[in-house]
Amino acid sequence: MSQQETSKAGGAMGSVASTFRVLEEVARRQPIGLRELARHLDMPKSTVHRCLVSLREVGWLYVVDPERARWGVTSKPLAIGLAAAGHINLRDVADAHLEDLRAATKETVHMSVREGYTLVLLVRKDGLQAIRTFIALGTKVPIHATSSGIAVMSRMSAEEVETVLDRSLEKYTDATPVSRETVLAEVERARELGYAVNGAGWCRPEVAGISAAVVGGGGQPLAALTISLPVNHLQVVDVAAFGQLVAETAGAISKDLQHL
Repeated sequence: MSQQETSKAGGAMGSVASTFRVLEEVARRQPIGLRELARHLDMPKSTVHRCLVSLREVGWLYVVDPERARWGVTSKPLAIGLAAAGHINLRDVADAHLEDLRAATKETVHMSVREGYTLVLLVRKDGLQAIRTFIALGTKVPIHATSSGIAVMSRMSAEEVETVLDRSLEKYTDATPVSRETVLAEVERARELGYAVNGAGWCRPEVAGISAAVVGGGGQPLAALTISLPVNHLQVVDVAAFGQLVAETAGAISKDLQHL
């Protein structure tokens, strides 16, 4: 290969790498605008814009908010990822259970699967309330700062929990638990109750969650089932009853998975 060809190949690979960096950052922070995205990536706005347009043309990104030009991820990369990771059956098994849970609570319900030290939103059933929460499919959320993550950690081994705690516990809101002691206390509480409660907007302001883990045949946590609701709704709902519902539903999904 000539020096010129080598240079062109290197440039092409750099362009591909930049495009995937943009895709991953949008998935992490969606909806997000060009200026903020370029700042987080430390890349020129012109380069980021070119990547955004390319990803929109192939159906991976779309403009969530045309007025403010904020971007989000379509379901296309999520579907590819689900097929590759073998989560299609999990989604299919959970679907009817999530419908029942939404009908019982009238709130948004969703299921997330673990990806490293984050959770990825796999399935969502929008709530029936006039005011309800919304998180886009494919959104990544941190394990330590969500009720879904705490629920998953409550079914991990002590060694796995320590691995999570050894990482930097990033702060997302003023209420985010960022000390080992606080996170461990929430994990222990979830183990005792059978479900985890985020009543203070740990990851997103004014968004609460009540979650339970979905486990595989060996007892390993595969996913988390969550009732997602505005924080002020916790003042009028029976949190313990919702917790029991989400725990029973997660248990039913876990049982169904064992029969596949």
